[in-house]
Amino acid sequence: MTETERSLRQAVIDTCIALDAKGINQGTSGNVSVRCQAADPTTGFYLTPTSIPYAVMQPEDLVHVALDGTVTGRARPSSELPFHLAIMRARSDAQAIVHTHSTHATAVSCLRQDIPAIHYLVALFGGNSIRCADYATFGTEELSAHVIKALQRRRAALMANHGLIVLGKNLAQALAFTVEAEQLAVLWLRARAAGQPIILPDDEMERVLAKFADYGYGPVES
Repeated sequence: MTETERSLRQAVIDTCIALDAKGINQGTSGNVSVRCQAADPTTGFYLTPTSIPYAVMQPEDLVHVALDGTVTGRARPSSELPFHLAIMRARSDAQAIVHTHSTHATAVSCLRQDIPAIHYLVALFGGNSIRCADYATFGTEELSAHVIKALQRRRAALMANHGLIVLGKNLAQALAFTVEAEQLAVLWLRARAAGQPIILPDDEMERVLAKFADYGYGPVES
């Protein structure tokens, strides 16, 4: 393993530890992946293994997944390998993927609701909502198909009765967007509990999206 490979694998682990520190994840829940080479997506990606606590995870524990689905490594891959693979195949803008069971985003997913434009920062995720993907059993191709659909022109999606998934142009962005999506879920739940939230109109969200185009967040593919 080269130092570059080790560094990237360690960055995945550091992202997982940061998610725990921020209270976004608990125990061994959730998973993270990153492309091996941003400039060459055909090299595949590194994915966290299953059932290894992040605090003791080592760079060698991460698995390498080729885009043909071949898995290499000393540990078993996350049970959510199918949707990581489907996204990496379908979305070249997805350089990193963070999946969590964060409390508030998961609570909204249990309501099977989208997070609408309650705040202009919803536009960070590519549109006027964070969609909720239909439910399917974890680790299945059916779930992968639902996630891909919900992520069309979006950087994030809820997964019904399951959690949150976020795409980023790198691990740092995917982590930051995960924190932001969880906060938007908090706002949505609290606003609904207090009364009837006012949703920003589509034309305002279009203006915000246009302004964000110059902020360096990167493109959002379909």
